[in-house]
Amino acid sequence: MYPAELVMPMKAELTDNGFEEMVTVDSVEDTLKKEGTTLVVINSVCGCSAGTARPGVLMAVANSEKKPDRLTTSFAGFDVEAVKQIRTHLLPYPPSSPAIALFKDGQLVHFIERHMIEGRPAQMIAANLADAFNQYC
Repeated sequence: MYPAELVMPMKAELTDNGFEEMVTVDSVEDTLKKEGTTLVVINSVCGCSAGTARPGVLMAVANSEKKPDRLTTSFAGFDVEAVKQIRTHLLPYPPSSPAIALFKDGQLVHFIERHMIEGRPAQMIAANLADAFNQYC
C-alpha cells in the first residue's frame, strides 16, 4: 500500500479532470455494468509509464470528437480491492499498471497494457485511445 501523500497528487491529475474514482468492489461492478462506454485508467506510481499514461489519457479525452460516456480510475497499490475487481474484468490479460481499458456495455473492447505504454510518448498513447474512441464510442 502506497502512502496517501505520494498517491493523492497522481490521483488528482485524473480526478481534477473529470475522472471518477472507483475505490470499492461495488463501485467497480456498478460502473462496469452500465450501458455505454467506460474508460478505466488503472493509475500507478510508476514514473516510466504512468508519467506518460496520465497525460496521454487526458490528451485523448480533451482532443477526441467521440468520447467515452464515463471516465473512471482506480489506483494500483492503493485502491487494492477495486483494482483487484477491475482485473477480473480484464482477463485473460495479466495484471498490469498502469493500464487503460475501454468497456462497451460491460465488455472489454480495447486494452493498453503497461508494456504498450513504457517508452512511448503521451501523444502516441492519445492517438491509440482516440482510434478506440472513434471505433467504440
